[in-house]
Amino acid sequence: MPDEAETIAIDLSDVPGGADNGPRTLASAIYARVRAEILDCKFRPGEKVLIGPLGRRFNVSVSAVREALFRLVADGLIQAEDHRGFRVSPLSLVDLRDVTRTRVELECAALRLSILRGDRAWEHALKQAWDDLQSVPHSPPGDSSKLTEEWATMHGRYHLALVAACGLQWLMRFRATLYEQSERYRRLSLAVARRNRDRDTEHRIIFEATMARDVGAATAHLTTHLERTADDIAEHYRELGLTEPFLAVGRPD
Repeated sequence: MPDEAETIAIDLSDVPGGADNGPRTLASAIYARVRAEILDCKFRPGEKVLIGPLGRRFNVSVSAVREALFRLVADGLIQAEDHRGFRVSPLSLVDLRDVTRTRVELECAALRLSILRGDRAWEHALKQAWDDLQSVPHSPPGDSSKLTEEWATMHGRYHLALVAACGLQWLMRFRATLYEQSERYRRLSLAVARRNRDRDTEHRIIFEATMARDVGAATAHLTTHLERTADDIAEHYRELGLTEPFLAVGRPD
């Protein structure tokens, strides 16, 4: 868990409505901060998340912390245990395969519909998302085991832009939940990825096939792209002789 000794003042400047929204805004700010730390694996898989220490750390009420944690439960990033508080959702090889296979099905369905339904405005937005992704550095200088926040943001926008014209809101909601779950595994994979993996090329060929309206090629390349992260982590885990249930070894610090 991040160091409790450091008290952090919650910055509300980036939250819609600012400080005037009171407890709801505080909960949103805490939600965003804890979510980012879970995705970065600063909270270990399976680790207990204590309301009191978080309240002291952020200098906020326990009600604001509790609301933020229940929002993270809805996202699947935290589990609520009866009479035992909260715990970071575990990472496992079984769950990784399940998340990946389900995400492949939903993402490919959404991409197929986007290609069929997308108009010129969708194409323009996708081209902009691709350009934006190329414009930011993937990792900090000298540290390929971590992501820059700028790249992580643009990467999410790129994958969303691919499927934005699908037109099915429930599909997009389920897709968003799976993306959140995949994000922890993807960031974990940075420390164990094959050295010869070229993510820029993987993203480029998906983009080019999508812009060419080639449904078969686009979905095939997207499937390969999503499955490679799972393969990298599973292979590394087996090489270390590790077993279930938790995937905490090899994560970025």
